[in-house]
Amino acid sequence: MNNFQYYTPTRVVFGKDTESQAGTLVSELGCKKVLIHFGGQSAIKSGLVDRVCGSLADKQIPCVTLGGVVPNPLLSKVREGIAVCKKEGVDFILAVGGGSVIDSAKAIAYGAVNEGDVWDYYAKTRVPTKALPVGCVLTISAAGSEMSDSSVITNDDGRIKRGCNNNMCRPKFAIMNPELTFSVPAYQIASGSVDIVMHTLERWFLSNEADAELTDAIAAGLMRVVIKNSLILKKDPRNYNAAAEIMWASSLSHNGLTGCGRIGGDFSAHQIGHELGGLFDVAHGASISAVWATWARYVYKALPVRFAELGRDVFGLSYRDNPADTEKTALVAIGKFEAYFKSLDMPVSIGDFGIKVTEEQIKDLAWKCSFFGKRKVGSFRPLDVSDLENLYRLAK
Repeated sequence: MNNFQYYTPTRVVFGKDTESQAGTLVSELGCKKVLIHFGGQSAIKSGLVDRVCGSLADKQIPCVTLGGVVPNPLLSKVREGIAVCKKEGVDFILAVGGGSVIDSAKAIAYGAVNEGDVWDYYAKTRVPTKALPVGCVLTISAAGSEMSDSSVITNDDGRIKRGCNNNMCRPKFAIMNPELTFSVPAYQIASGSVDIVMHTLERWFLSNEADAELTDAIAAGLMRVVIKNSLILKKDPRNYNAAAEIMWASSLSHNGLTGCGRIGGDFSAHQIGHELGGLFDVAHGASISAVWATWARYVYKALPVRFAELGRDVFGLSYRDNPADTEKTALVAIGKFEAYFKSLDMPVSIGDFGIKVTEEQIKDLAWKCSFFGKRKVGSFRPLDVSDLENLYRLAK
């Protein structure tokens, strides 16, 4: 097992009616004025924003609100939020929503207290030195942003989607009431479940240079639980126990736990999917399921045993320790994940979105994904611009 640091400072408050504790949690942090950041009108119509505002009022904490966050959250909304924070003297941002809202809140937290353009942090030309504290009331199980150090924003100019990772943006607390997910559309539940699986699946793919038996067991167990319970939610979206398992898995899949003792991970499918989300505005989890099996078949020969081990630990496949059987089992494992995505009615190709991607768009997607030719993507099998173009073509 490699050396590692595991840092998870977020306080988790989990269970029914826990959103009523928002005011107490903010008060304990000593903050004086809150920006409540949310997405669409459902947060208003359901009464959730009013309940959160009421909880803050009970502790004599004033708040202002800013809605309108969309999937693949936009830089223009972030800039609007920064202006509100500066004008109103906000010292705490409370995200009420899913990963898109939390990511937008994190970006606002950077921009509200640092000089210059907040996009610089996502373009990797500057590093933030401070941030306003952020908390969240989670309503969608998916991105894991409620406990992670990451935030992903789409620049309206050019539809470029980029991420910023920094421990300063980890939420101070995460309120998780599984009942708040009951009104989420089935497609979003499925897309979110794919994203949760991917956050662990992509950490799986490194070399086998160091044993990490416990980490692998945690990772495989998490994937098994999400696969099982996401299929339950497809039939019964108000099943509390299944929703609770998925919500907790969302957090654990992206707070670093499933990668302890292994270095990094290979998030190629995430990066390839990001560009699809940026250009075509498709759901994040769905953008990954559309390309993952293509990526896997493109790279698996770099180390077939990791795919075979994945099939064994997640789907109960068996294989003999010889090259031919290992490779066969690896391909079966890839097919098992592809079948799982299909069982959730998730896309397994770009064409499944109804999109006919052009050769010009393929070159544009690959060029942006490579940061305009400045990087290779992934570590399991690093991909250059030519590889990325091939992958987008194969995933058509």
